[in-house]
Amino acid sequence: MILVERGGIGYQSIVSGIVYFDLETQRSFGDVGGSAHKHKMGMSVGVTYSTETGQYHIFNEESVAELVEQLIKADLVVGYNHVQFDYPVLQAYTIYDLATQTVNCDMMLDIEEILGHRLKLDAVAQASLNASKTADGLDALKWWQLYKKTDDLTHVLKIAEYCCYDVKVTKEVYEFGLNHGIVKYSDRNGNNQEVVASWKK
Repeated sequence: MILVERGGIGYQSIVSGIVYFDLETQRSFGDVGGSAHKHKMGMSVGVTYSTETGQYHIFNEESVAELVEQLIKADLVVGYNHVQFDYPVLQAYTIYDLATQTVNCDMMLDIEEILGHRLKLDAVAQASLNASKTADGLDALKWWQLYKKTDDLTHVLKIAEYCCYDVKVTKEVYEFGLNHGIVKYSDRNGNNQEVVASWKK
């Protein structure tokens, strides 16, 4: 695990607060026989941002137990499609039932409940924050394959940087919803719309 240290605060300080979370996988749906087999996809990099420490935390397979512990201990885990995607990927590494043993705000599911259809994080981030993704999941898969072929950690660092940016955007979308009571999104015609941020209570 790689930590950005501040004032000597380390992993053991992570016991509560809000944890923003995302991960990237080693394999695609096509590689594992479809979306029913997320547990076979493998985690390449997982990233959290903890309000308890004010730090980004980067995890690999060797430190996945520490990632799970952080999620379990959090007062709230915030993500975008993490309950139905990231957690099933992580289930291969833990005996915890992550979906039931964590407290979650999955913004994608909240928005889907209101609109009746799913939105990509990029559609919400671009309209709400004027922020676009720096890459996509296919790029992360390519970088992982390059790492496996070359053993060059530069490729893993690219995945980590991309995943950190997604966590940052997730955090900012969540906070935008708290501050404004809504988030914006681009509809299928490219027009900006608004939806209630149901996590603002």
